[in-house]
Formats: sequence, structure tokens, C-alpha cells
Amino acid sequence: MTTITNKESCYASAMRMLVRREHSILELSQKLSNKQFEPDEIEKAIVTLIEQNYQSDERFAAEFIQMRFNQGKGPIKISVDLKQRGIDQFDLSEFDFFALAQTIRQRKFGVEAPNNFKEKAKQQRFLQSRGFRFDEINEAMRE
Repeated sequence: MTTITNKESCYASAMRMLVRREHSILELSQKLSNKQFEPDEIEKAIVTLIEQNYQSDERFAAEFIQMRFNQGKGPIKISVDLKQRGIDQFDLSEFDFFALAQTIRQRKFGVEAPNNFKEKAKQQRFLQSRGFRFDEINEAMRE
């Protein structure tokens, strides 16, 4: 009888997490494991959630990408963050990272292109730290 209670508890805990926001399978597994649930309980709960369409890595990835794009993050940063969350299959092709890099640069440093090497390097490092690729950075530096 305790197994059923634990299974329901694991499932209920996972549902509470998913109600707050989407989670990848890896995130759910890690969080449930941290709550001391048994691996087989975790697996059963996650399989049930997937079957009921309450958990979807594809939906998680789409929401995550949109959120990070809106935060001004580039494709390298988004890709790394997704892979850390157990997502290997995702599509960034619908997002214009060239325009985003330019918008982010202009918002931070103004419309004028940098006029000296030191300022240009500073702006390039900033965009690089945001996860933009070199071609996107170079395009954003042109005015």
C-alpha cells in the first residue's frame, strides 16, 4: 500500500512542478530524485505525465527558446542551456538572431557604431557573452 502512496506522491509532486512551468524530462527527474523518490517511481510518474501530454520536451524547448530570445540571448547560449536541460532536438531557424544582436547592441551602446578598436572589442565581448555567433556580432557592429 505504501508503494501506491509513494507513486501518487511522486506523480503529484511532478504535476505541481509542471503547473508552475514547463520542465524537461531531465529537470523533472533531477528534482524528483532530490525529493528522495525512487528511480522506478520517477520513471513511472514521468511516463504517465508524457502519456497524458502534461510533459513534453518539445513544448518545453519551444517555450524556453522563446523566453531566452525575449531576454536577448543568442543561439549559442540557448543551445548550451537546452542541452544542459537534456534537450538535444530543437529548432532555432525561425528566430532572427542577426536582428536581435543588433537590437541588443543598440539598446546597450546606442545606435552609432563604435569608432575605435577598444570600444568595438568591448561591444563584441558583450554580444559574445550573450551567446551570439561571430557572424551575428559582425553584422550587428555594422551600422
